[in-house]
Formats: sequence, structure tokens, C-alpha cells
Amino acid sequence: MAIIAQLSDTHIAAGRGGTVADDSGPVRALRAAVAGLLSLPARPDAVVITGDLTEHGLPAEYARLHALLSPLPMAVYPMPGNHDDRDNLRAAFGDHPAVSASGVRPQAPLQYAIDVAGVRLVCCDTTVDGAPHGAMDADRLAWLDATLAAAPDTPTVVATHHPPYPIGIRFIDDMRFLDPAGFEEIIGRHRQVVRVISGHVHRGSVGSVAGRVSTTCPSTYRQLFLDLTRPGRAAVTGEPAGFAVHLVTAGGDATTHFVPTGNYRPLMDVE
Repeated sequence: MAIIAQLSDTHIAAGRGGTVADDSGPVRALRAAVAGLLSLPARPDAVVITGDLTEHGLPAEYARLHALLSPLPMAVYPMPGNHDDRDNLRAAFGDHPAVSASGVRPQAPLQYAIDVAGVRLVCCDTTVDGAPHGAMDADRLAWLDATLAAAPDTPTVVATHHPPYPIGIRFIDDMRFLDPAGFEEIIGRHRQVVRVISGHVHRGSVGSVAGRVSTTCPSTYRQLFLDLTRPGRAAVTGEPAGFAVHLVTAGGDATTHFVPTGNYRPLMDVE
């Protein structure tokens, strides 16, 4: 069984001086999330971070992010979101073969597939330069189709920043994954896809794409207010930050847990 942890929307932010303060909210929140991951009795096999790693896409922000993630002993797989800069992300994580900028044209889509304990993790790039919404053009969709076709018998988790299903929060759906029909058609043709996981929403949700369970991850920093009215209020709440943990078996069964940030020790045994 593979255990894949998901962090999302860390939003590490530099101040006016161009440096990231040690006591800033996003830094303290990510430290807590990393500590929470390390406190799990079963350590994840890998961690994927589904976008909006930084607030402004600055080199200093990625450098601090890289340092904050360094206590994690497992592989960490970063992906871009609409707040990110692909080139600066690649430069900061140049030690990661799948992310390396070597031979890549500037601002090329950052997408790759890797093996995690016998399960495939396919990381897609849904970002659109200079825009908050998401999309996958014909080239990115062709890459996804070919990548999935290369391993039809391996249980696969597909990761995006923008969720390919409606959330119901007007503020988020205004920045949605535009025209996800092509993405959904490809997912529908590749039966080995057992889960589609996304960020962007700053809270956990569960939907479906082509009949597959699809989820969004809580932010390690701030959660968005659950206002399903129209037009609704765009606001953050005091709800706990968190992350997700996905369990995938060799037979293709998948389970997702949403975990609030913190080191929650057992209060008592129940057996």
C-alpha cells in the first residue's frame, strides 16, 4: 500500500523587504503541518504539494519553502498553482530530477509522473500565465493521455492545482478549471486512475470526475469560508488548517483522510 500525503496552498510570503519572516503566519503554519506529518504513526511514502506554494512566486519564498520542508525524510513533489512562478520553483527544487529546469524552455508547463511504492503519481500543470483560473491546453492534455497510457495496469493518482469539478463557492468557482471536458474524457478512458486530487479551494471537499472520486485538500495556512449562497462572501475563517493523506493499494482501492494540523496524541485505547 502506498501512503501519499498532500499539502496545499502553503502561500509562503515575503514582506516588503523581500525576506520571509520566521514568525509569519504561513511559515508557522507550514512548520505545524510538517510536524503533524512527522507525528503520524505510519510515515507517508511521499508528499505532494498541489500548488500555490508561495504568495508571489519569488526566489526568496521558494528558498524558505525548501528549507521548511527539509525535515521531511520522504520525497516531496512540488507542483505550481496560480500564485507560483514555474522558473523560480524549478530553480529552488533543482535537486529534484522531475522538477529540474535542465533543457526546459522558460515557463514551460511543470508536469511529471513518478512511482510511489508501486502507485503512480501524475502531477499536471493547470496554471495559466497571469490568470487565477486553470486550464489544460491540447499539448498538456496530450501529455496526460500519453503518460497514463504508458502504465495502464498501475493504480494512479492524478494531481492538479485547480479542481476539475464545481465547488459551489462562488469566489472559487470564478477561478475554476475552465473547460475540463477534455481532462474528464481522458480520465474516463484510463481505468487505472483511482483518485484525482487538487488544491486551490483552501478546504477539503469531495466530488467526482468521470466517475472517479476527486478531492480537494485543506490549506496548511488559511481555510476559505463555506458560503454556498450567491453571490456569497469571499472570506477566510478560523477553521483549523490541515492536509490530506491518500492510501492506495496495489489492487487500486483508495481512501482519503483529511487531517487537521496539530500533534493529536491518543487520549485512550478503545480496544
